[in-house]
Amino acid sequence: MLIIPAIDLRGGKVVRLFQGKFDQEKIYSSCPVKVARHWAKQGAKFLHIVDLDGAASGVSKNLEVLKKIITEVGIPLEFGGGVRSMETISNLLDLGVGRVVLGTKAASDAKFLKKAWKKFGEKIIVSIDAQGGLVLTQGWNRAASKTALAFAKELEKIGFKELIYTDISKDGTLAGPNILGIKELLKATGLNVIASGGVSGLNDLAKLNKLKDQGLTGVIIGKALYEGKFALVEALKFN
Repeated sequence: MLIIPAIDLRGGKVVRLFQGKFDQEKIYSSCPVKVARHWAKQGAKFLHIVDLDGAASGVSKNLEVLKKIITEVGIPLEFGGGVRSMETISNLLDLGVGRVVLGTKAASDAKFLKKAWKKFGEKIIVSIDAQGGLVLTQGWNRAASKTALAFAKELEKIGFKELIYTDISKDGTLAGPNILGIKELLKATGLNVIASGGVSGLNDLAKLNKLKDQGLTGVIIGKALYEGKFALVEALKFN
């Protein structure tokens, strides 16, 4: 189970939102490169970086910060937020992004998604961001007309092998992950799942770790690390 620190960018700063609400933001650092370097020194093997400005606007806004992290930190990472064209995917991969995360465009344009999978394969991954079982898009501000489970089955049919699953109601809350929702996805599809949202302590990681044999391949951790609920080195014991 890969432990993946999250770096959410807004206005060039590292922030965390509460349930994806832009008016409930906490700034943790004005230097994302320093934060990325810290996680690398702590032993992180992979980073999850989200451009919140891009997610809301549809255009990536924090690319200069991303470039600095890639060149100065030197560990693999995935990046998402505002990625809504084939050209953007290509440009991000050319920058050195290891994997591009798709959200809104993937959920709203099946033709684009099939085309992207055919061209980029496992260099892209879809994040299913859901609340109350329904997929949300446009920076989590708009509900798509599909459930998380139906969307996951679409991805499996296209050929995807893995997805990111975020329960928005849990994100940034330190209230524990949606274990039942994760189990449902794992049981209903043959997809591997990276869980995101709600991790509050090492006990949550222990619970998630029990799902490894069912296809849980990783967990993205944000607020719990930034609030010092546990150290990354402690979490990495579950790798």
